[in-house]
Amino acid sequence: MSIRGDLVAPVPPGPLEDKWDNHRFSIKLVNPANKRRFEIIVVGTGLAGASAAATLGELGYNVKVITFHDSPRRAHSIAAQGGINAAKNYKNDGDSVYRLFYDTIKGGDYRAREANVYRLAQISVDIIDQCVAQGVPFAREYGGLLDNRSFGGAQVSRTFYARGQTGQQLLLGAYQALMRQVHLGTVTLIPRTEMLDLVVKDGRAAGVVCRDLNTGEIYSLSGHAVVLATGGYGNVFFLSTNAKNSNVTAAWRAAKKGAYFANPCYTQIHPTCIPASDDFQSKLTLMSESLRNDGRIWVPKQIDDPRSPDQIPEDERDYYLERRYPAFGNLVPRDVASRAAKREVDAGRGVGPLKNGVYLDFSDAIRRLGRNVIEERYGNLFEMYERITGEDPYVVPMRIYPAVHYTMGGLWVDYNLMSNLPGLFVLGEANFSDHGANRLGASALMQGLADGYFVIPYTIGDYLAPMLGERPVPVDDPVFREAEQAVSDLTRRLLSINGKRTVDDIHRELGKVLWDNCGMARSEQSLQKALAEIPAIREEFWKNVRVLGGDETRNQALEKAGRVADFLEFGELMCIDALHRNESCGGHFREEYQTEDGEALRDDENFAYVAAWEFTGTGEQPKLHREALEFEYVKPSTRSYK
Repeated sequence: MSIRGDLVAPVPPGPLEDKWDNHRFSIKLVNPANKRRFEIIVVGTGLAGASAAATLGELGYNVKVITFHDSPRRAHSIAAQGGINAAKNYKNDGDSVYRLFYDTIKGGDYRAREANVYRLAQISVDIIDQCVAQGVPFAREYGGLLDNRSFGGAQVSRTFYARGQTGQQLLLGAYQALMRQVHLGTVTLIPRTEMLDLVVKDGRAAGVVCRDLNTGEIYSLSGHAVVLATGGYGNVFFLSTNAKNSNVTAAWRAAKKGAYFANPCYTQIHPTCIPASDDFQSKLTLMSESLRNDGRIWVPKQIDDPRSPDQIPEDERDYYLERRYPAFGNLVPRDVASRAAKREVDAGRGVGPLKNGVYLDFSDAIRRLGRNVIEERYGNLFEMYERITGEDPYVVPMRIYPAVHYTMGGLWVDYNLMSNLPGLFVLGEANFSDHGANRLGASALMQGLADGYFVIPYTIGDYLAPMLGERPVPVDDPVFREAEQAVSDLTRRLLSINGKRTVDDIHRELGKVLWDNCGMARSEQSLQKALAEIPAIREEFWKNVRVLGGDETRNQALEKAGRVADFLEFGELMCIDALHRNESCGGHFREEYQTEDGEALRDDENFAYVAAWEFTGTGEQPKLHREALEFEYVKPSTRSYK
């Protein structure tokens, strides 16, 4: 492949398996006594942010970590239910670091950087040891060894889990490590605070502008480096599995200060969510992908079959994933499973009151293993489903349908996880680096903890070492004053419009446009339609939104307004990115580019690159930068899960 890119991520030379070890030896270090001379700001306290802040504090850096929650334990990482991947090969079923690397590259449809993905697979084995040492209560087999289960896109059992609450337990482990450093004084925790701008001086990240969400005070924090670990942007669609407060603001405002935003059209649709029950719903609920281990997915062969599912004979059921993909069955990757479910519902075989779901059936597993085993593995998930739907999944099958979940796009970073803006590092879901066009299940927790515990503690020192003796830019510098003024002006503007429409009303309108035109499937026609409609919605927002309350107290309407203002700009970039990428790959499915079987049709000759967009102004065409993707170890081929 001979794609020419103007963006280069200096990847260490040498064999793939040696790159990270050699790089750690060759990068510059900061000795322990000098670490306390450096100030680092960490934004976000999910798995990536909490683990980074804890580890940097343990090393001796002075760390300030901000969160808009009352406690780091509220971060959205707690919602990750199913597990965390690691190439331990405890099941002796053929797993290895290289196989995890291969599965991740293939699952991402060959749109990720090989060196980053291999490093992630290497580090995965250390993450489990770290978390066990912290007391994370992973499930164990009868003999006391850690248990594993399978996830989509793999034919081995490599997923470690704690029932259906793995994310919560991992976050508690990172939280206790973080709070230990808070107690020791190396980390200052600043809760109920939102980052509203990145401050840049002489081309380097110098700090952030924040708003105290309780008092409304706008102030700045200065540091030698800024670490963003603020999650993904799935809530641009309004309806998603994300917590309602999840947003794109920190990343987008960094992008408006010069950080490149990479692959924003790569959004993941999770196949295992509870279908929407009405038009006024504001949140969708994720059911863990782990359920696909023992649950079988099917639809009635008869369109509009009125019978209860338990009354439909076996030969009148279509286990369509097992039929189409016999090698992987119900454990095909998320993008494949999601498109297959959409195809069945679009054909009229949807189930439930709104005909907008498919069945996830555990009757076979209950007969084979016994109800007690299923309760032990998934009990809290079954309870959650019953509370939401009023249906007992031990008796009748669950109803599921795809929904917006994870976002593979994010700020562009190099091998050191630093953006194109020196001093701005980006971790976890907020960066683009490890998952290509589609994330495999149970890999988000793996990336967040790898970035925070094992990557950033090394690579940030390489940036800081030459700055020894330099003081952070003082907060009374004009660049901070200007940034604070811009945030204050935006706040006053939002409060002064005094229109007639709520923030949620306009957000819902934007989300529908994006879901219909840039959601599970897109086309040139639909994307052009979205690009014609989004500017009009944005104009309506700035003319007619109504934000009640003031700016000198807690005001959630004001918080949401600022986030939706950013979504209205960012949503346009998503569509621009999707329109320019004339291929289908992973979560980006262009209807014009598909095989005869309806699978994604890549164009490796013309699109094997990272698309990193430079902001040029609201409503203006952004500038495209390309990072060519080189595949030395895994040659791109047509993905097959049959």
